Parts: sequence; C-alpha cells; structure tokens
Amino acid sequence: MAAVIAMAATASAHAQYYEIAGQLPSLISPALSGSLNYKGFVEASGTAGIGDSRANFIGVSTSQGFKYADWFFMGVGIGVDVAMAKNVNYDNHNQPPYDGDYYYHSSDKTKVMIPVFTDFRFNIGSQQNVSAFIDLKVGASWLIGDTYLALDNGYLSNGTQFYLKPSVGVRIPVDKTHLNRAFNISVTYQLLTSNNNYRWYNDGSVTLSNFGVTLGYEW
Repeated sequence: MAAVIAMAATASAHAQYYEIAGQLPSLISPALSGSLNYKGFVEASGTAGIGDSRANFIGVSTSQGFKYADWFFMGVGIGVDVAMAKNVNYDNHNQPPYDGDYYYHSSDKTKVMIPVFTDFRFNIGSQQNVSAFIDLKVGASWLIGDTYLALDNGYLSNGTQFYLKPSVGVRIPVDKTHLNRAFNISVTYQLLTSNNNYRWYNDGSVTLSNFGVTLGYEW
C-alpha cells in the first residue's frame, strides 16, 4: 500500500511538472519576439509593527515591467517608506553596551527608507471581472542618512536590509474597454532584517515584522 501511494504521489508530481514546463514557452516567446506587454503599478501602503521592538510604516511605491501571460507579471520597483518606531525607551540606551561601535551612534524615532525590489504578481481568475491576485516583492531597503532608527531595545542600522513584502488581494477593473486598468486592495505582510542591526539584549539582530493594507492602481 505504501508503495502504491508513493507511486501515485510521484506520478502526480510529474504531471504537475510537465504542466508547468508546458507553459514555459508561452512565457519565454513574448520576450524573444519583442511583443511583451508593458504594465505599471503605483501603490500606497500602511503597516503596523508587531513585537516589543517595532515600527509602523507608511509608504508609496511603483513597479514597472511586463505581463508575460494573463496570469503573470514580473518587473522591478522602487519606493519611499517612512518608518516610525514605537515604544522607544531611551533609558535602555544608557545601559552598558554589548558593542561600543554603535552605543553612541546618533539615532531618530522616525526615518525614511528606500526599498528596491523585484515584483512578481500572479492573477487568479478572469481579468474582465473582479478577481484575486498574489503579489510578492523581494529586494533590499536602506535608511536615508547617517543616523540609525532607534527601537525599544536596539537599532536598525543604515546597512542593507533584506526586504520581503507579500500581499494577497482583490483586483477591480475600472474600464471594460481597457482591461489592463484596475484598482487593487490587498492585505500585506512586510519583513525587514539583516545581520548588521543591533539589539541591547543577547547580541541578536533586529527583525521588523509588519501587517497592514495596500491600495494600488495598475495600467
């Protein structure tokens, strides 16, 4: 019985692999023929931080790229985020430091960050009607200026931060004659982390996790 189940699972995996492989030419051929469909997005988002050492974010971004199929977009983007640290207790900064290199570094509770990312979007359903989508932004983000972002128990440094921002939402067409135009509403998660941030306790790096909402327009 175990052997039969294993064989069935393997056959199913192979079937899915061949189905995906069969769609690859439809993604590659537009790039080779020069018939790619340009597409752009502009978005505004607001996210609230979770955990003791956290920050809230508001920001805008734009993504520019190509629609390789009705269900798949890939492009690059850039944004401007305002990070507002919460629960900052500067008394913590008077404790003996674990690392003198950052103990006396100047910091602010509000900082501007610039994320740069690759954007992948997967559409689910007909583009003629209200449909769903999954969006994934992966890249890096940097603080503007020399000062760090002061947090409750440490700092977010001005080094390179890993940036991850997945969203799940609804696409609402606005013009029956131009189906590429639509409004987007989505629930968003945002992650910022690196090995060059600083925490007062246990020498660990700071990771910022946020949940929120994104509103966008595409054309």
